[in-house]
Amino acid sequence: MESVIRGAAIYFILLTALRLSGRRTVGQMTPFDLVLLLIIAETTQQALLGDDFSIINAIVLIVVLFSIDIGLSYVKEWAPRLARIIDGAPTVLISDGKPDLRAIARSRVSLEDVLTAARQEHGLERLGQIKSAVLEADGAVSIISRE
Repeated sequence: MESVIRGAAIYFILLTALRLSGRRTVGQMTPFDLVLLLIIAETTQQALLGDDFSIINAIVLIVVLFSIDIGLSYVKEWAPRLARIIDGAPTVLISDGKPDLRAIARSRVSLEDVLTAARQEHGLERLGQIKSAVLEADGAVSIISRE
């Protein structure tokens, strides 16, 4: 029973930490983010298993974590407000060609990140070529060109 409680607690702690750290963590990993993720994975493994490294304990934890994830997907379907809290909402970074500097700063995405996405997705070179840019809930930047 301790493994179940431990697994559920770690799941919600990690979910909360990832939501609070912003979408940039998931959408655009830097080498620092990768190192942090590896350290978190090792720490989480130790916290989940404790001193019990048995296969049964690992199976129980896997079932618990997948069950919570599946359960949350149903909860998000029934409660759209909660889904917005858990998954986040899209953020408009550029509207009608004008950058929203407050939204950009709040999202921890630089204007250069937006321009990089514009170059990669549409081959756009300048800010003036972008009609709008939206930071999606999954961390991707969607670009709509003026053309």
